[in-house]
Amino acid sequence: MSAPTLRGISSMATRQVLAELLAAYEHQTGERAVIEAVGGVDAAKRVQAGEAFDVVVLASDAIDKLIAAGAIDAASKTDWVRSGVAVAVRTGAALPDIGSEEAVRSAVLAARSISYSTGPSGVALAKLFERWGIADEVAGRMVQAPPGVPVGSLIARGDVELGFQQLSELLNVEGITIVGPLPPAIQITTIFSSGVGTASQQPEAAKALLDFLASPAAAEAKQRQGMDPA
Repeated sequence: MSAPTLRGISSMATRQVLAELLAAYEHQTGERAVIEAVGGVDAAKRVQAGEAFDVVVLASDAIDKLIAAGAIDAASKTDWVRSGVAVAVRTGAALPDIGSEEAVRSAVLAARSISYSTGPSGVALAKLFERWGIADEVAGRMVQAPPGVPVGSLIARGDVELGFQQLSELLNVEGITIVGPLPPAIQITTIFSSGVGTASQQPEAAKALLDFLASPAAAEAKQRQGMDPA
């Protein structure tokens, strides 16, 4: 008799790479896991509220907060992927210059509307605009995508002109053109971590899955999905 299916939750940023890796893991081991992808803020709230998950995959700082709250086993925390931010516009639109920090600042000031996410990259972007001294100037043009809604979908619909989100979340959206990653001087990198829920009835099986996600065998899938091993 096979073991029960592992149940997990993740933010949207890692949805595609997890789908690929979970299929590979099942093929390799026969063990099945289903990880629900939702907005990261909502995922953390559900875990903190006591919903039982074997595996939780979120930004590293969110995992740390859930460990502090007693919802995730501290010893199980595993950093497994790094994700950077890219810039996108609607297909057919002129591509802005984003080759330098100053070029990106100019592109933001020139855009009629700018979108960003509710996740850690969006928080970091807002801080960048504050550091540039343009936060007040662009505040009326900022459109935050609702939790779980890709910035790319707002760009594709024509709701916003310029979008910033993790490359992994922009890669598979139709109707947009990815201009490229933010330049190194201002690149926003999020480390995603995983952990075993303290309510898990299968902690050993859950930890085995997390070890696979962080293993060298998972590296190619991460790079295909616009990420790097942590």
